[in-house]
Amino acid sequence: MHIEPGVVTGAKIVLSYATAAASFGLAAKMAVDTLRRDGAGALAVRSTATTALVFSFFQLLPHHAVGVSEVHLILGSTLFLIFGSGPAAIGLALGLLIQGLFFAPFDLPQYGMNVTTLLVPLYAMSLLAARIIPARTAYKDVGYGQALALSTAYQGGIVTWVAFWALYGQGFGLANLTAVASFGGAYMTVVLVEPLIDLAVLAAAKTLHRLRDTALVQPRLFEAAA
Repeated sequence: MHIEPGVVTGAKIVLSYATAAASFGLAAKMAVDTLRRDGAGALAVRSTATTALVFSFFQLLPHHAVGVSEVHLILGSTLFLIFGSGPAAIGLALGLLIQGLFFAPFDLPQYGMNVTTLLVPLYAMSLLAARIIPARTAYKDVGYGQALALSTAYQGGIVTWVAFWALYGQGFGLANLTAVASFGGAYMTVVLVEPLIDLAVLAAAKTLHRLRDTALVQPRLFEAAA
């Protein structure tokens, strides 16, 4: 989902500053929700964990340039289910920033676009989760259909934002449309993999009862909503 350098240039890039500011507002809302519910210590511990994981996802996991962007296995729905939306948002924003600062400085001009592409779908996915996962269901008991819906929503949101930035920056020429379509087709294959990873991680969580009532994972992982 890293927008390639040169896709959006000149004055057009100013829009990314506005969308990034709005995205940080959504991230702040999600973080405050966690702060109020679980406390500052829990938010700090989980955000540290998600930041380290996101950095690892970007830097260590295989990724390939396809069309106008890169295909990454970000595992946004996994981060959400295990750590919660607030820590996931902070981890996505900081992990992306750290990777850019130390390993990919050529991506920093696109940071506003990339962070928007990650955070807005996360917020939308959190709203969807509230609708499709009953309050009486702990996240460790989420089924394949629910995990698939969350992953599809998140990855679909990423593809939509990448397409927006590409069309906004380069227009509707055939070559650009082809590049957008090739990226979208390649990226949505992640949807086939991510729900299986979600279920594997959640299955492992069921055996790690010592994590229950710790600051590392969100309470909803093991308990129904209050």
